[in-house]
Amino acid sequence: MAYPNGFGYVLDFSDRTMDEFFEDEFGIEIYAKENRVHGSSKRNCLTTFLGRTDQNTALKVLRTLWERREGLLEAHPNSDSTQDARAKSVPFQKVIEQLQNEPTLLTSAGVEQFASDRTLEELVADIQRSLDANKPEVAIDHLHTYCVKKFSQLLETRGIKCDQDEPLHSRFGKYRKCLESEQNLHEFTSRAMKSFISLLESFNDIRNNRSLAHDNEILEPVEARFIFSCISAMLVMLRALESARYGK
Repeated sequence: MAYPNGFGYVLDFSDRTMDEFFEDEFGIEIYAKENRVHGSSKRNCLTTFLGRTDQNTALKVLRTLWERREGLLEAHPNSDSTQDARAKSVPFQKVIEQLQNEPTLLTSAGVEQFASDRTLEELVADIQRSLDANKPEVAIDHLHTYCVKKFSQLLETRGIKCDQDEPLHSRFGKYRKCLESEQNLHEFTSRAMKSFISLLESFNDIRNNRSLAHDNEILEPVEARFIFSCISAMLVMLRALESARYGK
C-alpha cells in the first residue's frame, strides 16, 4: 500500500525534528536501518516503516500525522497552498479509513511447536501462513488437527492414552478432569472449561462440514475469525495453566 505524503516532504519536519517526533510520540526509531532499505529520505523511511509495521501502529502514526497536518493548514487557512493541500487530502483520508475498517490480523499465540514432530511442524507453519494471508477460514481444518494432537499430548504426559478415533471434545473432557484435580481453579475458569466441551463438539462438525477438510462450503471469514479467536484464547490460557503446574 502506498501511503501519501502530507505537507511538504513529510509535513514540516527536518531530519532532526522528525527523528525526535517519532521517538517522543511513539518510541520509534524512524531512521533505523530496516526503515532505510528503500532510501534514507524522510518520505522513504516513513513509507517503509508503515509498510512493515502492524496495522494498529500504522493507524496511530497516520492519525497523529494527520492531526499535525491539520494544525499546519489551519495556521494559513486562506492561502493557495492550503487550499491545494486540502484538495489533495482525499487519498490520505482513504488510507486511514481503510486501515480503520480492516480487521486486525489474528495471531497464532496459542499455537506452538510443543514436540519434535514433523506433522506438528507443518501444521503450525500452515496455520501461520493462513493467518498471515488473513484467511482464518483456511486455517480451521489444521487448527482442529492441532488441537487433537495437543490434547493427546497433554493426556499422554499424565499417562492417559487416547483411542485413535476419539473425538476432540472427548479428549478435552478427559484433560479438563485432570486439570481440575490438579489445580484450584476459579469457578469462572472451571465453568468456561466445561462449556468448551460442547464448543469443541461443535468444532468437530465445523471441521468436517465447513472447512477444507472435505469438499465443503467453508465458513465466512467473520465467523472463522471468531471461532479461531475463541479456540486460540483457550489454548493460551491452558498453556499458562500448564506452566504453573511445572512452576515455570
